[in-house]
Amino acid sequence: MQKIASSYKIPENSTVFSMIQPTGKIHLGNYLGAVKSWKTISESDSKGTKYIFGTADLHAITMPVDAKTLKHNRYEAIASLLASGIDNEKCILFHQSSVPEHTELNWYLTCKASLGHLNRMTQWKLKSIQAETSTILDEKVLEKVKAGLLMYPVLQAADVLLYNSTHVPVGEDQAQHLELTRSIAQTFNHTYGTDFFNIPNTLLASSQKVLSLRNPAKKMSKSDADKTSCVYVTDSPEVISKKIRRAVTDSIQGPIYFDAVKRPGVSNLITIISGISGKSIEETVGDLAWIKDHKQLKDHVTEVIVEEFREKRHMYEELMKDWTYLETVCNNGRDKAREIATENIVKIRKLIGLD
Repeated sequence: MQKIASSYKIPENSTVFSMIQPTGKIHLGNYLGAVKSWKTISESDSKGTKYIFGTADLHAITMPVDAKTLKHNRYEAIASLLASGIDNEKCILFHQSSVPEHTELNWYLTCKASLGHLNRMTQWKLKSIQAETSTILDEKVLEKVKAGLLMYPVLQAADVLLYNSTHVPVGEDQAQHLELTRSIAQTFNHTYGTDFFNIPNTLLASSQKVLSLRNPAKKMSKSDADKTSCVYVTDSPEVISKKIRRAVTDSIQGPIYFDAVKRPGVSNLITIISGISGKSIEETVGDLAWIKDHKQLKDHVTEVIVEEFREKRHMYEELMKDWTYLETVCNNGRDKAREIATENIVKIRKLIGLD
């Protein structure tokens, strides 16, 4: 079941789980597509609910990355999450790789996953630069695609199910993987005649996907060759202003309105304001009725982003000076996460017959 995160009340005694890949500093798309929802959900008054968030560092190695960069990225990701308002006293915050039960459950679930289902996933095709119609059974594709890239949705399922999560806040591009998670959970329960695994609910981020400032035909990405296409939480006001000034709009004059097909650039800027303000696209367009041209729109977007990230940027800079503190946060989170994971994996082994 899919619901919008900001409009859904988390029942008491739930388990909310989500992770973000540690690819470095968090950009605006990451922030609105995941982290802002995490913060909102974790501030709910749901009694007895556990909030488990972390870095999916095992997923990060499905694409080439050198060891020194990965280590630094992991610190940057934790600092970004803390700076974005994730409270490590209320939430469990840790690195996925520090809890070995993730990989143990990954193998058990791999044995239940359908290769056909994995073949239909779109992310491995995007990341390996394959056509949407590609199949892993094509010889050329088979030679090029690493096994980890094809199989990582099973590890993602293990991440979620290890904590018997009830709710998973994700961006729209991960919704397909949560469908696989539900399918695997149902297969496991049916195979072993149990109802052990919860069938988790997908909570979609309330914000629409944030697109590249320079090419709104694709999503915002830090891997984009044009570095002005992506705004980071850590960017200075001057850098943010420069990037927004260069954002692609259109030649249509007059009132600002949302049309993702005819006005993708302008619509992307409206989406950004909507995501930060927490208002709907319709409400946001109404609020922008005073804007008469693209310059006014860009100036306003710049102001909104700068204000949203002002304190977060300063906190991030301070956190990155204190790796010892970041390690303490992660170690405490690891211990709490592993306590839950160990209890569950013992039950899972018994169900399988490996106790």
